Amino acid sequence: MQKIRVQYSHSHAIAHITLCDGKGNILDRVMMREIQELLEDLGENTELKMIVFDGDGKHFSFGASVEEHQKDMAAVMLSSFHQLFYTLRDLSVPTLCKIRGQCLGGGLELALMCNFLFADKSAKFGQPEIVLGVFPPPASVILAEKIGLARSEELLLTGKSVSADEANMFGFVNAVFDDQTTLDAGVDAFIEKYILPRSASSLRFAVKAVRVKFNDTLSTYLPLLEQMYVNELMTTNDANEGITAFLEKRTPVWQNC
Repeated sequence: MQKIRVQYSHSHAIAHITLCDGKGNILDRVMMREIQELLEDLGENTELKMIVFDGDGKHFSFGASVEEHQKDMAAVMLSSFHQLFYTLRDLSVPTLCKIRGQCLGGGLELALMCNFLFADKSAKFGQPEIVLGVFPPPASVILAEKIGLARSEELLLTGKSVSADEANMFGFVNAVFDDQTTLDAGVDAFIEKYILPRSASSLRFAVKAVRVKFNDTLSTYLPLLEQMYVNELMTTNDANEGITAFLEKRTPVWQNC
């Protein structure tokens, strides 16, 4: 059973990628591999003008698999996940994310990598990794680039969630709609007005140009944070305790080391 679904519209100019792995659309290694392979295939389509991500059901994504955050799997999981960001960087195809319901952890990181985020009022956004005793490498780089250090610290150091209207106020959601119907219509109207009339080739150059600093920052610091996570964080008691406690559905017992 595939964990993503892809559909094309407007003579294959728009690719719609839907996460479809049950209630939470968890980004596990299987889903990551399927997205990676699809993105590599999409790179061959010179007519492609936009990639649209959304989630099946009531929620976009609960995030990456917590089970795969365990010490013996963390290195492979992070490497696979971060490769998606490098591939999207290199594709330079405009990207848009449609958010309903929960958009958490790795799900929010994937959304933040997109050029545009549209949400309906059911959406909730958060990076709750600190609650588990860990941190999110992509969000630690991307959030500050998108909304500034102060707002990023508020989300990353508290682990709290914010509503769609708050996310719009923070600056990482472009527009908020009342429900799924108006969200779908709003995205379609946006694509038809601002994306379809443009050159696919020129759009890629425009994405590269507007993200020249962003891409350099991502390329420089994401590998460093990946190594910090694997080689330093995961050697601590509390990072492993936080993951284990979550999987065992209990309150973590911190030793502060």
